[in-house]
Amino acid sequence: MTLETIFRRTVLLAVLLATPVLAQGTGRKVKDRVLPVFPELARRMNLKGAVRIEAVVAPNGKVKSTKVLGGSPVLVLAAQSAVERWRFEPAAQETTETIELLFTE
Repeated sequence: MTLETIFRRTVLLAVLLATPVLAQGTGRKVKDRVLPVFPELARRMNLKGAVRIEAVVAPNGKVKSTKVLGGSPVLVLAAQSAVERWRFEPAAQETTETIELLFTE
């Protein structure tokens, strides 16, 4: 097993264990969660941290838009790209959810 494979598995496990938190909003359940890809630059810089994203979710559960609330600029794009592909449980109306993704080794 290569060092890169070990690293990728460690990052995947860390992301799975650090389940994103729905801190505000209605707390709609996430039906399909896409994991962010740990950026190569962040890996080389040994960068870790959290990214907070506000997502507007349509009644059908698709993410309509996202807005970054905080986090390292190196990690933001990966987090935002992943959240844009999430699917939530359907609801009667549009909701706004705040999501925190943790990037660790």
